Amino acid sequence: MDTPLLSAGDFNQLRAFVAVAGSLSFSRAAESLGVSSSALSQTVRALEEQVGVSLFNRTTRSVSLTEAGAKLFDRVQPAVEALAEALGETRERRADLAGIVRMHCFRAAADLYLTPILRAFNDAFPHVILDITLDDAVVDIVAGRYDVAIRLGEVIDKDLIAVKLGPDLRQTAVASPDYLARHGTPTHPRDLLAHRCIGWRWPGQTAPYKWEFMENGKWFEIAVDGPLISNLKDFGVKAAVDGVGVAFASQQLIAPHILQGNLVPLLEAWSAPFPGYYLCYPAQRRMAPPLRALIDTIRSGPLARKAASRD
Repeated sequence: MDTPLLSAGDFNQLRAFVAVAGSLSFSRAAESLGVSSSALSQTVRALEEQVGVSLFNRTTRSVSLTEAGAKLFDRVQPAVEALAEALGETRERRADLAGIVRMHCFRAAADLYLTPILRAFNDAFPHVILDITLDDAVVDIVAGRYDVAIRLGEVIDKDLIAVKLGPDLRQTAVASPDYLARHGTPTHPRDLLAHRCIGWRWPGQTAPYKWEFMENGKWFEIAVDGPLISNLKDFGVKAAVDGVGVAFASQQLIAPHILQGNLVPLLEAWSAPFPGYYLCYPAQRRMAPPLRALIDTIRSGPLARKAASRD
């Protein structure tokens, strides 16, 4: 028969019981545990209700163990102390982790998945150094001697382990109301060929990125042209806000400007979702503890947990 697992609530109740039984004083036990006497009393009463017997004889001047309480104390005290010691050793090992983790991360992904966890990671692992390269180049992780990367799902090497961090993404063409008043509104992606488009170029590439749309379930590309090409999409979005031309970017970058009325979404019927951000790293028999700590921390971040719950 399987042994039932001990819940966090069970452990807290037993720890409270052992503290009171060991000192025979609710006030002294509460002080040692860092809780109020009333809260400690409620915890002990909850344990008594769970086991169905009184564990203590209480008077206004004294506390003593009942027969059932004494038997329980003899059984659980060594186990509770051993568990507390094991947890303490685990915390010490976390604090003692040291080393460097080299990471390559797409710029937009850093805001979503790295910035929110940096403080917690630094507090938990103060001796681990994160060496993070932020750019949108598709580099060879192994050749570049990176330990881990965050990048779009469509550019992950097949021999890497990939863990989904967030939902699918979507790119949309946008322009300012002023630009549309001067140049008109495109009604089909092919109309962009007659518009002043703000291009974007993958880092390390010479040709601008061709804008991708979907029609009848199939992707197709538009080789746009215009007065500005940049390797930073947020720079292009800001130029679109200023009326320079039509930009093409993810919802993360354009949503605030749309909400403020500075940009107007275009051609949304042709803007289909594509794989979002993934945490990826080479398969390895023994993962270095600092790397494992970073991976676990990123996966426990708010957006990554939300994505995991949807899957």
